[in-house]
Amino acid sequence: MASISFDNTEFAFRYLSDAELRRSCRLFRMMSPPMLVQVGTTLIPWAMKVGLPISGLIRKTIFRQFTGGETLEQTAAVAHTLGKFHVDVILDYGAEGGEGSEDEYDHAAAEFVRVIDYAASQPNIPFMSIKITGLARFALLEKLDTLMHSKKGSLIKRYFCALEEITPQEREEWHRVRTRMLRICERAAKQNVGVLVDAEETWIQDPIDALVMLMMDSFNKEKAVIFNTIQHYRHDRLAFLHDCIEAGKERKFIMGAKLGTRCLYGKGKKAC
Repeated sequence: MASISFDNTEFAFRYLSDAELRRSCRLFRMMSPPMLVQVGTTLIPWAMKVGLPISGLIRKTIFRQFTGGETLEQTAAVAHTLGKFHVDVILDYGAEGGEGSEDEYDHAAAEFVRVIDYAASQPNIPFMSIKITGLARFALLEKLDTLMHSKKGSLIKRYFCALEEITPQEREEWHRVRTRMLRICERAAKQNVGVLVDAEETWIQDPIDALVMLMMDSFNKEKAVIFNTIQHYRHDRLAFLHDCIEAGKERKFIMGAKLGTRCLYGKGKKAC
């Protein structure tokens, strides 16, 4: 087996020109001060909300650095370029957060399926990434999480107990969320594309974890298709991972996990 080194920057960035590397270097130097990051993450959304003309600047700097494009077609060109240099790609359709309409959530689910179909046609796109907040109302996830925290027992037991305490309308709404997730997972299993479910805010994570575990129970029997994200910065995630592995053994499914990290900045500390 060939050894993998993440220190070989010459190989990792071979697909970029010198000019592109210099531009990226300048951008990261500008973003390195923690105070600037904190101010920017507050001011930029506010500036865009009030209509200040900064979208062009954002597109030429941050957007250009961190996204492959605004459409699947634009992103496909980037994936094709990376493929020439034997770099694998994870496609991530940016749908998340807020209080969208049912039509918007259905549209997001359809886009996720379209991403899966495209990924299946490419040799260097083994995974795609999704956020459950692209498929479900944030307030409903928050309510379910609060109810789950008030219960005792396993994750799945607390999940079903919580479902019994929401309104009939909310249960119908959650059923539509599950249906969207099932549609995505079914297509991914059929097309042999892995689904990486991103972690979200801690106050909505429990129903997401439960939903992902149920999907793994259905689709991870022969191989790992669905993967949950384990956040290393959370002190409870080691025990959670252990419980998921035990549940997999009991239910005879393969536990799929993506190990995630995050850098935390604060007064007097900097930790990853």
